[in-house]
Amino acid sequence: MELKNIFKDDSIGALLKHLGIVVGILSFFCIIYFYIYLPNVTHHGETVKVPDLKGMRVEELQSFLKKYSLRFLVNDSSYSDSLPPLSVTRQFPFSGAEVKPNRIVYISLNRVSPPTVPVPDLIDGSVINAKAVLKSNELKLGRLFYVPDPFRLVKELKCGGKSVAAGTRVPKGSVVDLIIGDGNGPADYVVGSLVGDTYAVALKKLLAWNLHLGEVEIMKGADTTGVQAFVYKQYPAAGDSVRVGDPVSLWLAQKGYQEPDKKDEENP
Repeated sequence: MELKNIFKDDSIGALLKHLGIVVGILSFFCIIYFYIYLPNVTHHGETVKVPDLKGMRVEELQSFLKKYSLRFLVNDSSYSDSLPPLSVTRQFPFSGAEVKPNRIVYISLNRVSPPTVPVPDLIDGSVINAKAVLKSNELKLGRLFYVPDPFRLVKELKCGGKSVAAGTRVPKGSVVDLIIGDGNGPADYVVGSLVGDTYAVALKKLLAWNLHLGEVEIMKGADTTGVQAFVYKQYPAAGDSVRVGDPVSLWLAQKGYQEPDKKDEENP
């Protein structure tokens, strides 16, 4: 039977022949598509190892990745002071990953200029606290400069040799120098007056002046039993030079006390 007559035959056998021809043609194209075309297009079974791109400049990427049959796409930016501007800071897939050829590697580029951050308020805080706060704000602790002061606290902040106030925006990663007290204060300073103060008030003043309580005596002839004691004399006297931590001795008496005249003591 001629081939052209097969399609004119309405018998069951002819129908089966038609179906067989169609199935054969479809099978042929499926084999071509799945076993020849797709493997060539998708590089089935082929992989390449992603190289390490960190620190590489963007202008070098295209020619470099072409050797690995890879492409790149910039999808983010960040800042690192240890890498050149417009160089790779992060990548995905990561270095060493096995991927198919022609895969896109997504990269993050280093900014040309760093973002800015506000200088934190560190005044009157401890040096330990200042170090922790600077680090959390992505700033670097620079040099420590000591000035005479009774307390080891931060007195001033400097950036680039210039004084900066809290809230001033500086580039991220900037170095901040601290001016701090040396804990000793000036070599000497003038002590204030405690005469006329109650004993309790005098103790508070000594604490505020970073001075210690020395000897405490009751004035001759004075009686502070059951009454409030007042400072009658002090040593060093008001106006004298003292150093931080020096002791100050006090002589106490009741309010209105009058020191006995020396002549009266000699001639009772």
